[in-house]
Amino acid sequence: MERNIKKIVSHFNIKGECQEFTKNTTGHINDSYYINTKSPDHPGYFLQWINKSIFRDVEGLMNNICAVTGHLASKLAENKDLDFTVLEVIPCKDGKNFYLDPDNEYWRLYTFIGNAHGYNVVENTKIAYEGGKAFGLFMSLLADLPAAGLTDTIPDFHNLEKRMEAFNRSVSDDKVNRVKDVSAEIEFVKKRTAQMLTIPALIKSGELPLRITHNDTKFNNILFDSSDHALCIVDLDTVMPGSILFDFGDSIRTGANTANEDEKDLSKVDINLPIYEAYTRGFLKNTRSALTEAEINNLAFSARFMTFIIGLRFLTDFLDGDTYFRTSYPDHNLVRTKVQFRLIEAMEQNAEKMNAFVMQAIEE
Repeated sequence: MERNIKKIVSHFNIKGECQEFTKNTTGHINDSYYINTKSPDHPGYFLQWINKSIFRDVEGLMNNICAVTGHLASKLAENKDLDFTVLEVIPCKDGKNFYLDPDNEYWRLYTFIGNAHGYNVVENTKIAYEGGKAFGLFMSLLADLPAAGLTDTIPDFHNLEKRMEAFNRSVSDDKVNRVKDVSAEIEFVKKRTAQMLTIPALIKSGELPLRITHNDTKFNNILFDSSDHALCIVDLDTVMPGSILFDFGDSIRTGANTANEDEKDLSKVDINLPIYEAYTRGFLKNTRSALTEAEINNLAFSARFMTFIIGLRFLTDFLDGDTYFRTSYPDHNLVRTKVQFRLIEAMEQNAEKMNAFVMQAIEE
């Protein structure tokens, strides 16, 4: 679909005019464009097309983002010693926080954060520590914003009970005759289901409180400055009520795996304990005073919990004929499943060390 980017930008309340634009090719869900106004005193803007097939309540999503960024901005204004920044949503000329074009497509605009970069791979413990501090600070600054006021942008995103229902249905239906190929993986799931379901039970009981969480804590959602100091948390589409375990656990799953998500040689898959320890120290530096006993006691386990959820999702999609995740070859989702399950085994083998690192960081 041909898009008139300059015309779309003209509906937003920007300084100057869009002189040129460049498409960002790294996103998987929303299309993004760097907007250059060629103004010497402004870094430009970041335009995004919002994928309404994934985010079905765009108004709720944008209200979430504005509530969170507004709260963060006020906190940072009160604490000027914090070397951190926040995304700035640019409103439309009609006052709305998004633009709905004539083709019924949704758009939003942020101020571009210049001189910043991200990492797809956690290269060293310094970056891990900075990343942990950044996500910890993000959550601590939002601690007094009521989670109940936010919309669930993707309902049941980390709901293991719903994921188990879908998995069991896929095993029972066996739509593409693949159950026979994954008996070991099915047994792996069955063996650990009861333990994994303790987290949803603690959330239901209130022992694990609902907080405002990011819910997609990959390292490439952190911007760093030229000195590799963590500067800003981005990609706020999944910010909604959740458990702090979701954010911590997924950071470890994605950041401390010694192999790629689709590595076929499982001997390369392990938990990088130095990266884990550094991230844990950074994260708890900014959150430990606010955590409950149940959160502290389950923090290390949350890495296994979140790895289990994504492994289960890969396996379910494989059984369904690869209808959700993009694949490059027939067994791609099964390879991904095996990596996640091997990572869980590595975490199980190092559970005592992982718990000890948490307790050491709490006491620092």
